[in-house]
Amino acid sequence: MITEIVYSPVKFYVTILCLLLCQILRAQEITYDNVSVDYDSAIEYKNLRIIPIRPKNGFGNNAPHAISLSQAVKQGIATISERGTASTENVHFLRINNHSDQMIYISSGELISGGRQDRIFTQDTLLEPNGRDQYVSVMCVEELRWSDKEKKFSYENYANPDLRKVVDINKNQVLIWREINRQLGQGQIPSKSSAYLSKIADKKMMQLNDEYYNFFKEKFKSADSAIVGFVCMSGDKVIGADIFASTYLFYNQLDPLLKGYCDQVVYTGKPLTITREEEKNLFR
Repeated sequence: MITEIVYSPVKFYVTILCLLLCQILRAQEITYDNVSVDYDSAIEYKNLRIIPIRPKNGFGNNAPHAISLSQAVKQGIATISERGTASTENVHFLRINNHSDQMIYISSGELISGGRQDRIFTQDTLLEPNGRDQYVSVMCVEELRWSDKEKKFSYENYANPDLRKVVDINKNQVLIWREINRQLGQGQIPSKSSAYLSKIADKKMMQLNDEYYNFFKEKFKSADSAIVGFVCMSGDKVIGADIFASTYLFYNQLDPLLKGYCDQVVYTGKPLTITREEEKNLFR
C-alpha cells in the first residue's frame, strides 16, 4: 500500500485583527505588490461586510489547477472512508481516493459528517490523481460518538471562523471540543453527541444563515471574476479572511466558505460600526 500526504500551498487563512500577507510554502508570495484589498467594492448585509481581495501583476497565473473537495464528492470522483475501526488509532486520519485525472484540493476547516464520527480537516492538502489510498489529517467535531458501523460520509461546508481559528492555531482535540461546546451552549443547541453539526437542526438559525448566504451569493454572481479572496467584518473587527492562489480556486470554494462566515454572524455578529478609514488603517 502506498500512502501519500501532500500539503497544499494554495490558500492562506487569517482570523486575527489584521491581514497578514506572507509567503505560503512553495506558492507565489502574497504581498501588496500582487494583491489589493478593494474597499470600494465591499458588499454589506446586516451584520456582515465582505471586502474583495483582487489579484494584480499576474498573481495566480501559475497556481496549481485543482478541483474542490465539495465538487469532487458531489461528482463521485473522491471516496472518503475511515482508516480503521479503533478510535484511538484512527480518529485523526481519513482515507481518500482520488479517482479523477486532476488534483483535489482540501482546505483546513472543511467539514464532513458520517463515518464513525464527524470530522474537520486540519490542513490544506492536494490529493494526487492516482487512485491510491491517501491519508489526510482530521480532528473530531463530535465528541460523544464513535459508531460501531461506518456511515457514508457527506460534505458539510466550512466551519465558522471561531472554530477554524482553534483548529489552525492549536490543532488540539480537547480545545476543539471545548470550542464546540462553547458554541453549542451559546446557541442553546441540544446535542446528544456534542456534535458541531447539530447547528444544522436549528431551523430558525439555518433560515437566517440562508438569508445571509443567498444575499452574498447573488452579489458575487453579478461581480466580476477577478477576485482571489475576501476580508470579513462584523461589529468593529475582522472576523476572518481567506486568500486563494487563483480566481479559479477561490470561486470553487466560495459557496461552502460563505456558509461558514454566515454561521458566525448569525450567532455572534454585531451591527457594523467600523468605518472605511478604520478598515484601511488595519491593513496598512
